[in-house]
Amino acid sequence: MKKKSEKKEPIAQLPPGMKPVKMWSFKFDLKKLIVWSLILFLFAPALFSYLNGGVKDSSITITQAMADIREGKIEKVEVLGDSVVLNYPDKEIKLSTKETGQSFTELLTQYEIDPNTVNFEIANGSFLDKLGSILNILSFVLMALFLVMIFRQMRGGNGGAGGGGMFGMGKSKAKLFAKGKQNVKFDDVAGVDEAKAELVEVVDFLKNPEKYKKVGARTPKGVLLVGPAGVGKTLMARAVAGEAGVSFFSMAGSEFMEMLVGVGASRVRDLFETAKKAAPAIIFIDEIDAIGRTRGYGSMGGHDERDQTLNQILVEMDGFAANESVIVMAATNRPDVLDQALIRPGRFDRRVTLDMPDIEGRKAILAIHAVGKPFAKDLNWTMAARRTVGFSGADLENMLNEAAIKIARENRKEITFADIEDSATKVKLGPEKKRMFNKEEREMTAYHEAGHAVVTHFLAHTDPVHRISIVSRGQALGFTLIPPDQDKYQKTRTELLEEICTLLGGRAAEKLVYDELTAGASSDIDKVTRIARAMVVDYGMSALGPIDFGQSELSEWGRTYMEQSDVSDSKRSEIDSEVKRIVTACEKVAGEVLRNERKAMDAVVIALMERESLEREEFEKIVKVTKEQIKKTKKYKVVYS
Repeated sequence: MKKKSEKKEPIAQLPPGMKPVKMWSFKFDLKKLIVWSLILFLFAPALFSYLNGGVKDSSITITQAMADIREGKIEKVEVLGDSVVLNYPDKEIKLSTKETGQSFTELLTQYEIDPNTVNFEIANGSFLDKLGSILNILSFVLMALFLVMIFRQMRGGNGGAGGGGMFGMGKSKAKLFAKGKQNVKFDDVAGVDEAKAELVEVVDFLKNPEKYKKVGARTPKGVLLVGPAGVGKTLMARAVAGEAGVSFFSMAGSEFMEMLVGVGASRVRDLFETAKKAAPAIIFIDEIDAIGRTRGYGSMGGHDERDQTLNQILVEMDGFAANESVIVMAATNRPDVLDQALIRPGRFDRRVTLDMPDIEGRKAILAIHAVGKPFAKDLNWTMAARRTVGFSGADLENMLNEAAIKIARENRKEITFADIEDSATKVKLGPEKKRMFNKEEREMTAYHEAGHAVVTHFLAHTDPVHRISIVSRGQALGFTLIPPDQDKYQKTRTELLEEICTLLGGRAAEKLVYDELTAGASSDIDKVTRIARAMVVDYGMSALGPIDFGQSELSEWGRTYMEQSDVSDSKRSEIDSEVKRIVTACEKVAGEVLRNERKAMDAVVIALMERESLEREEFEKIVKVTKEQIKKTKKYKVVYS
């Protein structure tokens, strides 16, 4: 690092048109010398073998060589060891080989040729023999240099004084964002106001540490950012560094791991030593679950490379050595798998949770990412925020980017709400696919999607149907969008039962109209089973009562795990029976709705066959009853106890 007191020498101004001349300088680099020497050592034999092969292509027998000498066709003969090189007058060169140990004079006498009549020259050993000796010597020299370099790199113990390790493997790979060079601020992060308020204090700790020392307060050693993918954990850490104006070291958890044992721990030491020199500083470890998992479950027992790396992090964060003015921030969406010693107070003192943004948060995120993009003046941002319930910050940014790409592709100048609508669907379901369906398949898909829509519409506790389409996207042949009308943080038993009815609506329509079933309901059945099992096992919404039956298959954010079950076989059988009862009751209601509202379903199918997609207003006009009227009448109910 350069000191502030250092000044750069002024550069002399050159006359116009004259370019500065770079002075040649020599810098000895042992590593580069060894690398290039090894390359030469490896490829030299192949090169000389090729050159030697070129001579062998014109080789002749010793008998033919002696005949040419006797007839005076040879201008000069060179004897190089056992090789006889024949130089002809037309500058052609041929090669022959004599017996080992036999002199050339004896060979001439054997073929009755007077040696005095032959112009020959005898050399001491062949060029290739000398080259082989040189390469052998060079190999020993290179090996010696290689060992010297290894000992120099390993000097000072495990990884050297600076944690370098062999060839710098123990050096930290963290990316450094120098002081004042981090241009992300809190204003660039939206939708996570509660988390932002927590981190404002961390910024104040870094800016004014003395204020807290005076009252005996200790600076937090670690801040753990927890939340699902795409909510802005990494962006929030960068914003903290930008607001505090400190050095920011960023490194992924997987970058600590290496094939060699001890390298990860060496990198941890080097990272913390570097951060202490640049203090105050922030160390940010992204996806810390890659190295922070509970110890003792590795493939090599409790002392594998990952465990050693984690042990070193624990020591650096809360060991005997003081670690002031360096705050460790980490991000993960798997907090349940982290080692308890890592997340205890004194290491990660604060746990900041970042959730999916609510409607106001989505509006703020859209406003940030809308900068620099041309939008129609009458675009309703509140409607756009309502349309994107369940979208993360990354989803919203991607949605606006897709909308901008769309208008550029179509040579238009403004982004409309229809573009945002289409981009939102593309982000969640994928791009449209122009598949060629026959009429029967299109009609069956239309009935399947109409079944979902009609069942959803005529149940009182479901959200309104937003869009129905038989245009294929991703793996789906068609889709029915039913986004939440508002942000919801919990669901009632009735809402869960009616959601199952909605999912079974497509299958019920196929059974009612065609008396047949298709494989298109596989995804619906999977979701139905998960919801019903969660009602029984997790929520206590069945006849089995509020009993804990062990770990569920679903984690906090929907990721599945393989868990050891402590439930007996008989109790497992009861759980399966309850799940079946729930699904059967909901399937019965779905079939009842479609039988009673068959005319409405047929009308929706006719419209889908003509237009392929229907919006909410068009759909409600076809079924001739609004969602608000359905909520008042509550005509259909799921009877389950």
